[in-house]
Amino acid sequence: MNNFQYYTPTKVVFGKDTEKETGALIKEQRCSKVLVHYGTGSVKKSGLLDRVYEALDKEGVTYVSLGGAVPNPRLSLVYEGIELCRKEGVDFILAVGGGSAIDSAKAIALGTKYEGDVWDLYLKKDSAADALPLGVILTIAATGSEMSDSTVITNEEGWLKRGLHSSLVRPGFAVMNPELTYTLPEYQTMSGCTDILMHTMERYFSHEMDTDLVDGMAESLLKSVMRAARVLLKEPKNYDARAEVLWAGSLSHNGLTGCGRTGDWACHQLEHELGGMFDVAHGAGLAAVWGSWARYVYKEDVARFAKFAVNVMGVAYDYGDPEKTVLMGIEAMEEFFRTIHMPVSIHELGVELTDEQIGELAYKCTYMGQRMIGGIKKLGKDDIARIYEMAR
Repeated sequence: MNNFQYYTPTKVVFGKDTEKETGALIKEQRCSKVLVHYGTGSVKKSGLLDRVYEALDKEGVTYVSLGGAVPNPRLSLVYEGIELCRKEGVDFILAVGGGSAIDSAKAIALGTKYEGDVWDLYLKKDSAADALPLGVILTIAATGSEMSDSTVITNEEGWLKRGLHSSLVRPGFAVMNPELTYTLPEYQTMSGCTDILMHTMERYFSHEMDTDLVDGMAESLLKSVMRAARVLLKEPKNYDARAEVLWAGSLSHNGLTGCGRTGDWACHQLEHELGGMFDVAHGAGLAAVWGSWARYVYKEDVARFAKFAVNVMGVAYDYGDPEKTVLMGIEAMEEFFRTIHMPVSIHELGVELTDEQIGELAYKCTYMGQRMIGGIKKLGKDDIARIYEMAR
């Protein structure tokens, strides 16, 4: 097991009607003016935004609002939020929504305190020294951004999707009411479940040995999400299944299942380029590339992939042919994706990749030839292009 640091400062307020506590939670932060940042309409239609405003008014918290966050959140809206925060003297940001609103809020929090162009932070040209504090009211179980140190933004100029990590953007609190996820369409729910699974699997597929405790937690989380996803296909308003998935989303991306190991993250990098170029749903994009990635890299650590096949997917171990066990595990994972109506190829995303686009995706994924990706196997531009080809 590697050395590690585990830091989770986010206060979680979980359960029914917890959004009514938002005003009091912000007062605990000793802030005086809030930017309420949200998406493109669902929080309005559901009445959630009105309940949030009522909670703020009740505690005498003043606020301004900025909607418009979309999947693969845009840099242009981040710039708009930064300008608004500076103009209005905002000292706290409240994200109401899913990962897109949260990631956009995090970028605004960083940019408001940063003297240069916030995009430079995502390009790793500089690092942030300060950020506005923020809190979250979560409406979808997916990214885990409500407890993570990460944020991902898409720059419309070149359609580049880039992320950064900073402890400065870990939310001070996360309000998590499973009932707020009831109205999500099936596709978004299942895409979110896939994202949760992949956050855990990216950490699980690692060469580090002697991580049985963390492995066990990861395996349990994966099986719990898969079980709950199957329930939600039939019972979208099953509170217990919604609660299970909502909490799993946080645990999958707050660092818990990665303690003591490096992780891989190649699938996320592959999907980020698909999301940037084609604006696909993040979880669905991950499902579309995972099987091809797994088949390309599994020989680098057959034992690890076999452990996943047996302990997570319930495959019987073939002592005479461990690789057969691995391939059966990959097939079983893909079959699960199919059962929850997620794609297992880029074609099934509705995207028909050309050879030219594959070359562009691979080039961008290496940051224009400046890096390799992956942990199980280091992947260069040619490897990345091959995985895209296999996945298309």
